[in-house]
Amino acid sequence: MSDKSPRRPQAFRLDDPDVVVAEDGRPAPRGAIVVTPSLALPEPEETPPLPAPPPSASRWSTLFWTGLGGLVSLGLGLAVSKLIEDLFARADWLGYTGIGFAALFVAGALALLGREVFGLMRLRTLNALREQAAEAIAKDDRKQAEAVTHELMALAKTSPRLFRARTELAGHLDAIIDGADLVRLTERHLMAPLDAEATQLVSNAAKRVSVVTAVSPRAAVDLIFVLVTAVGLVRRLSLLYGGRPGTLGMIRLFRQVVAHLAVTGGMAAGDSILQQLVGHGIAAKLSARLGEGVVNGLLTARLGLAAIEVTRPLPFAALPAPALSDVASGLIARSAKDGEKDEPKQG
Repeated sequence: MSDKSPRRPQAFRLDDPDVVVAEDGRPAPRGAIVVTPSLALPEPEETPPLPAPPPSASRWSTLFWTGLGGLVSLGLGLAVSKLIEDLFARADWLGYTGIGFAALFVAGALALLGREVFGLMRLRTLNALREQAAEAIAKDDRKQAEAVTHELMALAKTSPRLFRARTELAGHLDAIIDGADLVRLTERHLMAPLDAEATQLVSNAAKRVSVVTAVSPRAAVDLIFVLVTAVGLVRRLSLLYGGRPGTLGMIRLFRQVVAHLAVTGGMAAGDSILQQLVGHGIAAKLSARLGEGVVNGLLTARLGLAAIEVTRPLPFAALPAPALSDVASGLIARSAKDGEKDEPKQG
């Protein structure tokens, strides 16, 4: 008696004109391949929309800042030249000392300028990668997806936390044929650990803002603390995803984050969170300061979520985007607990 191994069922696509899905009571056309619904491949996943391009600078603003920078540079140059001439008029050693300090200033300025240019170029590279990845998924372009994957793996070499993920991804590159699947595989391996850390960063920042603004006696302190926390959060998220923003890079990042908030409905807190607050009766238990702290924490969380989508080098395709409830769930629980503590005991 010979053992026959079971034949592996063959899968067919529903969009093939020669394939007909079997249905009860309906005869199939002649010459068509009849398959059962269980053998048909599922419909392809919905491709994510193309990310919004970063806001472009106005031509008049570019001319304004270029002219202002040129005038300030000329003024500083003339002032330094006049100062060195006066130092030489007093004593030669003072003049040479002034030249030495001027050389140090020029070297430092060139180093800072180079860092700013490098940071802007890195941000532009990450934005281009995000757009190319979205196009590769939409067009199922294997060549473009492979270029995006290799570029991301090169950027990930500076991150020790992604060594294992990068090694596993390199072993699966040749086995993936479709470009969209390659981008999704890259996202699962390289972005999953970074997304978890980014979500934790946003959650921690929202909790700090909520606590500090709830106990702070002055509104000016609240404003300064929220601003400093927001700047630090956006910078840490950018560094986490491979960006190296300087001062100009941070200004550009904030413009992109604000533009993203304006497009996505922005600074308003999520309906689900507000419904949860009102539905559970938490809002009635909170004091005015504690309620203000919760609102500031929610706004900080919303800003952090927008910063994640702006600084992330890949669009959310295979992995779900973090929601407001993911980063603010601990904030809501903490607020409810504090509100119960503040309630006067009865009986």
